[in-house]
Amino acid sequence: MSELVRERDGGARGSDLVPGRGGRVRVFSGVQPTGHLTLGNYLGAVRRWVTEEQHRADALFCVVNLHALTVEHDPARVQRLSRQAASLLLAAGLDPEQCTVFVQSQVDEHLRLAYLMECTATDGEMRRMIQYKEKAAREQARGGSVRLSLLTYPTLMAADILAYGTDEVPVGDGQTQHVQLTRDLAVRFNQRYGATFVVPKATRPRVAARVMDLQDPTSKMGKSHARTAGTVFLLDEPEAVRKKVMRAVTDDGEGVVYEREARPGIANLLDVLAACTDGDPERLAEGYASYGALKKDVADAVIETLRPVRERHAELAADPAYVDEILRTGADRARDLAKPRVDAAYRAMGVGV
Repeated sequence: MSELVRERDGGARGSDLVPGRGGRVRVFSGVQPTGHLTLGNYLGAVRRWVTEEQHRADALFCVVNLHALTVEHDPARVQRLSRQAASLLLAAGLDPEQCTVFVQSQVDEHLRLAYLMECTATDGEMRRMIQYKEKAAREQARGGSVRLSLLTYPTLMAADILAYGTDEVPVGDGQTQHVQLTRDLAVRFNQRYGATFVVPKATRPRVAARVMDLQDPTSKMGKSHARTAGTVFLLDEPEAVRKKVMRAVTDDGEGVVYEREARPGIANLLDVLAACTDGDPERLAEGYASYGALKKDVADAVIETLRPVRERHAELAADPAYVDEILRTGADRARDLAKPRVDAAYRAMGVGV
């Protein structure tokens, strides 16, 4: 293994530990199997992974199933959704010849490094994380408590990123805090124990579809929401998609106008239509005199956008051995990438063999 080289931000160059990435940046992204993937997941992230990230970068895409264990869950459902999520990523167009697709629990280095990150982080940092504070407060109000893993899972998230010498982490709203914590832990570790980790940066895509709940257009369309009437899932049948879109909440006021703050319901429909048709929401608004006509076109556009994903997923579901082989190969490659860096981290902390 070549000698690590310090950078100005206290990190190490990723190529020093993992040669052969051909000068391309390394990108890591993950999806939690806490629910069925949605139109928001697809338009907001997955489609960009397919059209851009896997071609421009040495990219790893992971089903982060260990994160699904931080809350009450049905083991069989987590297993089923993990498999479905991986299949949908492939159905959407991720090419195992272009990128690495794998399931987190199949690569032990994530948990190995997570413990070192727990030994680097502080209790205060964990308790300041917004998601922990919000979920803990909700459980307290109900007279319950949360699992310890909910408090410490940001260190697992940091391990997910740092194990691979990740340069860039594409993020959306609400994820920046986790990437900043990962940066802080990487810098702290490097300063205490020697340059071991690349210090990643959060990147925001130039254009990212912002898909909100069709029944509550002030909230993001989420895969784990208890109420699903406003959520379009990638595997929804066309008629289910049409029904949800036609029942979407609109706003008081006359005419179809794109005003995100004042008219969030209409703005959301226009945003979805624009994302599906590569249009501009403000210009699209000019072509509609009624909500009904807009909703019909949105439904048609969503159905057509999801059609090839659903069809390819059906093919993959009928060939489980093929999916198993892709995930096995992806996990093997991910392990080969992560193990040298995680081993180096153990040696740096004084517990390596």
